[in-house]
Amino acid sequence: MKPASLRPLVTRHITGLAVIALAAAGTLAIGVNTPARAATCGGYVGLTFDDGPSGNTPTLLNALRQNGLRATMFNEGQYAASYPAQVKAQVTAGMWVGNHSYTHPHLTQQTQATIDSELSRTQQAIAAAGGGTPRLFRPPYGETNATVKAVAVKYGLTQIIWDVDSQDWNGASTDAIVAAAGRLTNGQIILMHDWPANTVTAIPRIAQGLAARGLCAGMISPQTGRAIAPG
Repeated sequence: MKPASLRPLVTRHITGLAVIALAAAGTLAIGVNTPARAATCGGYVGLTFDDGPSGNTPTLLNALRQNGLRATMFNEGQYAASYPAQVKAQVTAGMWVGNHSYTHPHLTQQTQATIDSELSRTQQAIAAAGGGTPRLFRPPYGETNATVKAVAVKYGLTQIIWDVDSQDWNGASTDAIVAAAGRLTNGQIILMHDWPANTVTAIPRIAQGLAARGLCAGMISPQTGRAIAPG
């Protein structure tokens, strides 16, 4: 997000007192920035990031926190096992962690046993890293069928696709990613990824755009698969 414009000293002082009062009352979440316009949320959208965690995760998490955004991180099991500290960091930053298979294969081309292994090992890797037991699952490439869905259900996972594809995986520019987020409406979900630099650069402008439209970043309901107010 562009740096906030300078405000008069008295405004900063009053704002500081308000923050202290909220914290004392237990209504302010410490450690996760609150969107400036959270009180006027007219709806919620789901920001999702696939293919983490990675060495880029700290940069991504910093950008999200600095702009008061929360998101669902669909982690690959192999990376959760390799970067356990980053899984814990995702949770500490206020993000939700989902299952994105272990090795990111085309699951619809796999046997049921292989699909089962992909999902179960990821559940275990994320839990072992401190990410809790995922309740959401995103099939790689958004490819699914009855067998994939059945295995997901076996592990208590709700399958989540997306409404808007940012195309960041395909080299989309920062402007294009911001424009994609601008198409989100209440309850919808956008696909982004953990690793593209342009995605991190787009986050401040995504936050500005959502606030301007009265939308806030929410959680994805395991019951409905739609974005809702954080619990």
